[in-house]
Amino acid sequence: METATKKVVPCVSDPAPCSPSESSCFGKLKILVIDDEPANAELLEAILADEGYEQVKAISDSRLALEVCQTFEPDLILLDLMMPHVDGFAILEALRSEPDGASLPVIVLTADESKETKLRVLDAGATDFMLKPFDLAEVLLRVEDLLALRHRHPQLDMQRAALGDALQARKLELREAQSTPEKFTGTSR
Repeated sequence: METATKKVVPCVSDPAPCSPSESSCFGKLKILVIDDEPANAELLEAILADEGYEQVKAISDSRLALEVCQTFEPDLILLDLMMPHVDGFAILEALRSEPDGASLPVIVLTADESKETKLRVLDAGATDFMLKPFDLAEVLLRVEDLLALRHRHPQLDMQRAALGDALQARKLELREAQSTPEKFTGTSR
């Protein structure tokens, strides 16, 4: 099997600016399906499209995965594990080696139900793991949940930054109050 040896350009984009509570927003999100079985890739693509996801791309040649990821900039990837040429482990490793790659949700789909494979996939950085044949309702729920989580992170980061700024301002006020107590008590020494 080939491994992903070329320099990987980040394929991770910032999450689309929308609230997870806006169901119409999820249709705009990009989902990439990578499965060497064209029928599986096309089935997932069709099901996601039927559910309102407007930007779904499916590929069956794993050698194109990183290039397509780079140009398509998905919000979530459904990744087959056992593929010829470049396996899902190599793709996952290449994605996770990029600075922004850790935040990209990846659901690994495989028929290999061994505990070793499951642990290896999760250790490699997969966000979730599903066995084939998969339950379509479960796939849709997991996709929706992971996309919602992905879009909560920027909101939480903004809230965290705002709280940090407010905390710094309050500390500055307290230092000033401690250094000049007469200013706040109305008395002078």
